[in-house]
Amino acid sequence: MESRWICFVMCLLFSCTQSENQSQNEWFSTDCSEAIAAGEEFGILPIPDTVPVKYKEVYCKYIKIDAPNGGPIHIFAQNEISNEQMIYARDLLAFYLEDFPGSQYGNDKSEVANKMADNGATLVMRNGYDGKYRLNVRGLRGQPLYDEETIPIGTPEYLDTDNYRDASFEEILHLMHDRGIGIDISGYDEGATPEYQKEIRAALNNAHYDKRLWGHGSERRARWIAELKEEGSLTQEYLAAIVDSYYGLWGANTTRETGIGGYQAKTREAIAEKDPMGYAVMENFFHPYLAFNARIDSGFEGTFSMTLDVALPYTHKSQYLVNATLTGSNNSNLTGNDQDNRLSGNSGINMLDGRSGKDTAVFSGPSAEYKITRVDDGIKVEDSISGRDGTDTLKNIGLLEFANTTLSVGELPSIKNEM
Repeated sequence: MESRWICFVMCLLFSCTQSENQSQNEWFSTDCSEAIAAGEEFGILPIPDTVPVKYKEVYCKYIKIDAPNGGPIHIFAQNEISNEQMIYARDLLAFYLEDFPGSQYGNDKSEVANKMADNGATLVMRNGYDGKYRLNVRGLRGQPLYDEETIPIGTPEYLDTDNYRDASFEEILHLMHDRGIGIDISGYDEGATPEYQKEIRAALNNAHYDKRLWGHGSERRARWIAELKEEGSLTQEYLAAIVDSYYGLWGANTTRETGIGGYQAKTREAIAEKDPMGYAVMENFFHPYLAFNARIDSGFEGTFSMTLDVALPYTHKSQYLVNATLTGSNNSNLTGNDQDNRLSGNSGINMLDGRSGKDTAVFSGPSAEYKITRVDDGIKVEDSISGRDGTDTLKNIGLLEFANTTLSVGELPSIKNEM
């Protein structure tokens, strides 16, 4: 929770020092010039002069989301945070804030985003893990998200569901909940959707007090719940528990206790069965599928699947992706699901299989730069000019989207069979 971390940081500012008496420069650098240059096309910038100068003493990279009212939602990062982690955090927050047409509270989320900007919503991405380093710079407000809990898609940590959990969903949600949706307790910023917060509160009361689905099971957890009650963050942690399970973060786990705070529904189906009020909370605001462009880690090898396969534990998460791009140059492949997927290859040799749905293969250049031929497996598209898109073989793909046009496979001009 942001409020909890503000108290923690203030304690460190006034009463704590590095146990090894290290200076700050021994554990982080404020020179990220090379990373900024590499990430400029994705919106990664130096720390702007419009923010308090103290942020430049700790953070070295910056990315933002502009709310509809023109105000920024800030994301600051330290030097060990990769560009891909920053892009992932920004895209996940933007996904949370994307309108969900037809939903009760998410049909138009512009006021939530505007309220976040007005309330100074700030995500601070820090090196290491919680407790590894101690800051002694006053006034660094923000919701922390640490390097070792930010897990971009397709990384070894993403694939290892037993030993790693992506806390990005939780921490970024806390930022939106505290600064945008709003909390029904004195001392928090005014929120944009008080009626939605009432529904979250009612679902919490049902899950925790009536059905004992969350926040029970041990003395340690009882102490944690007491702490949450004292600081007014029960609804925030309960909502995070639902979100994690809804998007598949706990579906494959076999070695740790169930969910955040012992939430007893590990899958979307289990939420609907055990906690229907919690399920309604999700349906009334959150998209059922993660519609941002998932950038598959450049080190990934093999076939990345977006279809649930119990033999591939990570697919409990990836089944909810819609759009994906292979990054780097490995000769890897992408398999979609039953949604209308948008799939992109990298500079290597790739197979893109949309499976079912109305699927699109996306290319970065104009159509004249590509050679298209029929092969036994489908359609082969070669980037014959720049090489940036490599060679893609397309299966179960209906549309080819280029920078200048979109072509239907069924309506392609006569293309030759490969000899």
